Amino acid sequence: MQLQSRYAAAALALLVPDVLALLRFSCSQLVVERLDPLVNPGVTGSPHLHQIIGGNAFKASMDPATVDIPTQATCTTCTFAEDFSNYWEQTAVLYFQARNGTFKRVPQKGNVGFESSKGGMTIYYTPVISGQGKVTAFKPGFRMIVGDPTNRDASKVPRQLTFTCLKDPMTRTGETAYFPKQPCPAGIMVNVRFPTCWDGKTLDPPDHSSHVAYPSSGTFESNGPCPATHPVKIPQLFYEVIWDTTAFNNKADWPADGSQPFVWSFGDKTGYGNHGDYVFGWKGDALQKAMDTNCNINCPALKSQTISTGNQCSVKTSVDETIDGWLTELPGGMPVDK
Repeated sequence: MQLQSRYAAAALALLVPDVLALLRFSCSQLVVERLDPLVNPGVTGSPHLHQIIGGNAFKASMDPATVDIPTQATCTTCTFAEDFSNYWEQTAVLYFQARNGTFKRVPQKGNVGFESSKGGMTIYYTPVISGQGKVTAFKPGFRMIVGDPTNRDASKVPRQLTFTCLKDPMTRTGETAYFPKQPCPAGIMVNVRFPTCWDGKTLDPPDHSSHVAYPSSGTFESNGPCPATHPVKIPQLFYEVIWDTTAFNNKADWPADGSQPFVWSFGDKTGYGNHGDYVFGWKGDALQKAMDTNCNINCPALKSQTISTGNQCSVKTSVDETIDGWLTELPGGMPVDK
């Protein structure tokens, strides 16, 4: 835990030097399959493959009118044991495409301080920067999406969605909106920072995104104000996901034209379709207490569990298909951008 604290303090100092409090914790992989209860509710076999983390109440249909996540979940992959939320990192899985056109799923590895986690991601909840004001925690039924998997336009990528080419596990500079174009010695980290302003009333609109917004001027890090349309400050939710691309660093295996070889499971080779999904599922008022307490990485106000306990939580796959080994096409037959 001391290593985790030292790491987070150093890493956050690079990005938000005045941060006074945050939650930082590990959530291991729950399941990898083609389900998406936000975009394709009730459908078994959504268009592309996803990695899900969090509580085991996850299923194809999660209508908040009938599914109370904290009471229906019996375990969570997260180290804060009261967090039964579900997180889709990039709502996708990363594949390497070889010169002959075949695909192989890229493995993940744990972040610094969380090396024993089974895939998954590192989750951050940050209240406010410089201690100015308070935030309102998400409410039961709250869901949101940031980013657009269909986007292939660099100018439309929010600055909060990035890739980091890891020179070593501590690298936290040099973020780009696109896939790294050169081999990364320690893998690729994907970063997803969600909006921090809410309209104060809508839990989940049809587009899953119009109820939230980024600051109207400045940034979250500079304590920029929320727009009048979205006046309620909410915690900054931030995902870090590390893909262990080191087995694919031999450029002789990359495309003959020298382009980078990685592709999201939804067919994107640019990286501009980077996105993330969130389904709130904290038990009771646990998250609000943590935000009000201004916990610093660790949080005595919350119940915790070990990474090994979280690694044991899972759900059975419902889509019977091959996602590993060398594949002739992406799962679901998803075409790759030309």
